Amino acid sequence: MNGKGLMGAAALILAAGEGTRMKSKLPKVAHRILGVPMVAYVVAAAREGGCAEIAVVTGHAAEVVESLLDGVAYVRQTEQLGTGHAVMCARDAFAHIDGSLVVLSGDSPLLRAETIRRLVAARESENAAVAVLTTHLADPTGYGRILRGSDGSLDAIVEDKDLASGQREITEVNTGTYCFDARVLFEHLDRLGNNNAQAEYYLTDMVAVFRAEGLGVADLVTDEPEETLGVNSRVQLAEASDTLQKRINRIHMLAGVTMTDPDLVWIAPGVTIGTDTVLEPMTFLLGDTHVAEECHIGPDSRLTDSRVDRGATVDSSILIGAVVGEGSVVGPRAFLRPGTVLGKGAKAGTSVEIKNSTVGDGSKVPHLSYIGDATIGIGANIGAGTITCNYDGARKHATVIGDGAFIGSDTMLIAPVTVGDGAITAAGSAIAHDVPADALGIERCDQRAVEGWARKQRAKRERDGDVKER
Repeated sequence: MNGKGLMGAAALILAAGEGTRMKSKLPKVAHRILGVPMVAYVVAAAREGGCAEIAVVTGHAAEVVESLLDGVAYVRQTEQLGTGHAVMCARDAFAHIDGSLVVLSGDSPLLRAETIRRLVAARESENAAVAVLTTHLADPTGYGRILRGSDGSLDAIVEDKDLASGQREITEVNTGTYCFDARVLFEHLDRLGNNNAQAEYYLTDMVAVFRAEGLGVADLVTDEPEETLGVNSRVQLAEASDTLQKRINRIHMLAGVTMTDPDLVWIAPGVTIGTDTVLEPMTFLLGDTHVAEECHIGPDSRLTDSRVDRGATVDSSILIGAVVGEGSVVGPRAFLRPGTVLGKGAKAGTSVEIKNSTVGDGSKVPHLSYIGDATIGIGANIGAGTITCNYDGARKHATVIGDGAFIGSDTMLIAPVTVGDGAITAAGSAIAHDVPADALGIERCDQRAVEGWARKQRAKRERDGDVKER
């Protein structure tokens, strides 16, 4: 080491390209894998890899990319004139760096933090001007090739479009990941030219510049080519997604999570899952989701930015911004929208939709109901077909249901309204006024029977020739 240590490293992530092969209005690095933009994976790897300072070079659709960079600096490359030019644009932002500068590609979401640490160590241990991450590919088409000298050292990198006869057979390729001595890099950066097939400034040419100056050039060969995959098409996006899915699922299974079919479970990188939890097929755990121990999730469930406490069950349901209490049951086919909180041992059953509401401990909304902007106390029962009529066309209003209340089937609760502790509403009622504790709330028109009405109607239809087959 040169004494600066890994925590002194900085990272520059190149994310200015359009990505024409994606055939998309979105910039390439904004495309998502498991709900996370590609560039965010690279930022996370840099942070975990010990880079204390990170900046992203943006260009095409810069505002879109910059909106994805939470707490990360960025610099603009108004003209995309190559990777070397991108680094030139960041010169001022990193002029104060006196140590390792890692340069990464924003379209390489599979790169591991450990590989970044090893690359920094490779450069610093040799006090080299640069260390280049390379790998071997069975089909190196499209990649820059690594040219080595007779002693095996890295002499130069030649872009695919500039390869000479005999060089296309080389299988060792440049991955687009580098670690530079920042001070040395910026002292020599102006020596880059653009005399090549693309008329661009290639960062890869810095290897030849350093060699000509007698400066050290190190390299690190990774034996896991998949982590160096650059995503340039929807096909490669799917390949990267598959790799990350397997990588993440393996980590959780080794930590004590059961997946009955790992190929049919998708988990975002920030999700946490407790031991002895079972994930059934077609389960998606996305965003800032946290599942505790001994839960059962799925099949056919999607949880986003939600929390599920110990021993709860979520069956064939969708949760967005919801909290499910310990031992609670959700589904099948429930929809818990943002602001929903189920207490301990609560239930949101079949075809139930809940939004911005709290369901108290042990309370149940078993089936076919909509609960919005409501507070339900402890041990209440909400009958089938109950609807909280919370919206008057202009404003939302609250419904309060007390402890131990019983809401009869097909009750309309016209907010704002309160049903007191232990109160009951009769089935089929439209409750527009508060119901006191322990009272019965009932609202029904008197039922009457009109004798012979149906028979007369059938006879009339027959006379008019309006008879339909059944």
